[in-house]
Amino acid sequence: MLDPRDLHRQPDHRIFAGLDIGTSKIGVVIGQLSEDDKLCILGVGMSPSKGLRQGVVINLDQAVQSIDRAVQEAQLTAGVKVQDFVVGIAGDHIRSINSRGVVAVAGKDKEIDQSDVDRVLEAARAINLPPDRELLHVLPQEFIVDNQGGIKNPIGISGVRLEAEVHIVTGAVTSANNILRSVSKAGYHVSQLVLEPIASHYAVLDENEKELGVALIDLGGGTTDIALFHEGVIRNTAVIGLGSQNVTNDIALGLRTPIEQAEMIKCRYGSCLAPESRDDDTFMVPGIGGREPREVSRTLLTSIIQPRMEEIFSLAAKEIKRSEYGEKLGAGIVLTGGGALLKNAAELAEEIFGVPVKVGAPHVLQGLIESASSPVFSTGVGLVLYGIEHENDEQLRVAGRKGGFLKTFFNSLRSVAEDFFQG
Repeated sequence: MLDPRDLHRQPDHRIFAGLDIGTSKIGVVIGQLSEDDKLCILGVGMSPSKGLRQGVVINLDQAVQSIDRAVQEAQLTAGVKVQDFVVGIAGDHIRSINSRGVVAVAGKDKEIDQSDVDRVLEAARAINLPPDRELLHVLPQEFIVDNQGGIKNPIGISGVRLEAEVHIVTGAVTSANNILRSVSKAGYHVSQLVLEPIASHYAVLDENEKELGVALIDLGGGTTDIALFHEGVIRNTAVIGLGSQNVTNDIALGLRTPIEQAEMIKCRYGSCLAPESRDDDTFMVPGIGGREPREVSRTLLTSIIQPRMEEIFSLAAKEIKRSEYGEKLGAGIVLTGGGALLKNAAELAEEIFGVPVKVGAPHVLQGLIESASSPVFSTGVGLVLYGIEHENDEQLRVAGRKGGFLKTFFNSLRSVAEDFFQG
């Protein structure tokens, strides 16, 4: 097996780093391309997330400290210093819509060229955004030439009318700026800002799943992020303002124990479904403020966890059904994120969604396989893979950024289209 510590000494191999800024944890993954273009994980780092709530910075200094701790741990593991990060963004401030643009083919021979594609993508993104929101992603879905749909690359095709269907993702200006400010104040640079479920799918989904139809549900600490795919492209995204931290809070209240103990109890004894066995195991719960510990049954714990998880999955099911592709999930549901590690999460999800459900973990082939193969690092690994694939894509570059993403958008339409064609 390739030794990551030998790999990073070779200057010809580029290093990429992903920074997953979540509500419950900050995750960092540092990776490098091997000689055969395989991703080798050099280092991972994690720290408790302080100063964030549902993906939004509420205490800048605490967020900065949490980011720096996670980065330092990853750098120590990898044995390299990293300054540039592909950073994930999430939170219930995220909004997405599908849009369509229409233009007349300009060439005298009515043969579609790159300028026609640029114009139709520009027309598709021409939506009225409030001043407190900015554009994060414009993701082409398909092109339509003279009512003939399902075209991935229209260049060279003859036609009179060119249409493009795209998926547009927007975020709150202040939330995005505070994420950037937190990373900058920690001493690092944001090379790209990426919606987290878009990043996660690079790590956990394969091409067959995306082609057949699949919903990726990323169970984070403060939010649950959804990305819906069909025929190889993203069709819809959504964010639910509930996550596994809500389960922890319910346990803390229900069992009257500190949050830290509630998290430990959830991970060690928690389950989304009651045990089939009649033997009701028990465990000890530490008290608050010097109170005596108490003996609690796992059945009681499940009765606290299951309703909240049912609520999260039910809300996700409603979001999926709102899409016209919600009934086209040939590959079912893939759960990822830290919340997917909760025992029987996939089984409960199958009961609610009525389709096959599996837990998805990053496909790590080289390096720190054991450390990075947990669903906890799906977004981090996905951010690294996104950075590799979009290394030369200026769509989301924020270096020297002033005034938001919109200033760089018009110059990036060509690279967006080229990425779509190559996909």
